[in-house]
Amino acid sequence: MDDDLNVDPYVRLQQTEDFQDLRSRFRKFVFPMTAFFLTWYFLYVFAAVFAPGFMSVQVFGNINVGLIFGLLQFVTTFAITFIYARWANREFDPRAEALGERMTEMGEGR
Repeated sequence: MDDDLNVDPYVRLQQTEDFQDLRSRFRKFVFPMTAFFLTWYFLYVFAAVFAPGFMSVQVFGNINVGLIFGLLQFVTTFAITFIYARWANREFDPRAEALGERMTEMGEGR
């Protein structure tokens, strides 16, 4: 038991089930969201490079498919940011704060 007290509190916290759960939840949210965004972004880039005819199709007036896809990149970025902020406030931050308090207690118990 005394050996546990000599281990850095950061290391002890990383070894807890709660920390592992938090890290797992974070990865399960962030990795798929990142994969989605990168796929969407590269679809836009590849379409611009390999399908210029499609990207230049006029939708209305001087607005073409490429411009709409480009603007949707911004919309997607803001949507992902909004979704992440809501998820973090609801799921991630409360657990992280609880772990932070636990870390403080572990550090004080040294």
